[in-house]
Amino acid sequence: MNDEIIKYGSIDAELEFSFARASGPGGQNVNKVSSKAELRFHVLNSQIISEEQKSTLLKKLKSRINNDGILFLTSQEDRSQLKNKEKVIARFYELINKALKKHKKRVKTKPSKASIENRLKGKREVSEKKERRKKEF
Repeated sequence: MNDEIIKYGSIDAELEFSFARASGPGGQNVNKVSSKAELRFHVLNSQIISEEQKSTLLKKLKSRINNDGILFLTSQEDRSQLKNKEKVIARFYELINKALKKHKKRVKTKPSKASIENRLKGKREVSEKKERRKKEF
């Protein structure tokens, strides 16, 4: 990403991880290895993110943040704990940057006179074509 607001790796010190047994396929491996990666990030206690960014994150990611202000993400796609950890970290930075990206406001424009005339001319031609198809009695 070239338009990163929060650089990849800049918040790693504030991330908390825990690991659990993943569900799904994997045979006996599923019963023995804790490969599911769970990431927790306390938005309100973050030292790196500004107050304005915190309020933006709380507003835009309110469905993913609990009442204590903790953003919770999980990954259990791979059988490897390390790969799941890398995936959840990448998803975290992608989610944060997408939420913090400012969208441009749409500038209202009016259609030009020529485009209006062309549109009306086309409508007139279609109307005349249909009119010629009608049977006369």
